[in-house]
Amino acid sequence: MDTKLTLKLDRDIIEKAKAYAASHKRSLSRMIEAYLRYVVDQNATEKVDDLNISPFVKSIKSGKRIPADFDYKKELTRRLSEKHK
Repeated sequence: MDTKLTLKLDRDIIEKAKAYAASHKRSLSRMIEAYLRYVVDQNATEKVDDLNISPFVKSIKSGKRIPADFDYKKELTRRLSEKHK
């Protein structure tokens, strides 16, 4: 049974999410439902509409934390220098 849900989100995010959903030929509601289904039941046996969830989003769910003293500029510089050796 479908039920209406009202969310307050940043307008820019909504527009980008709508464009993303349209480019993948699915509705924003269906995309959000698939993500929420994944979050609440990672052991579900059914496929979640073949939705590819980025590693960043998975890291939010898993509780991985970035150390407070993490220097992202230093890490970016290190990785780029390794890449372009």
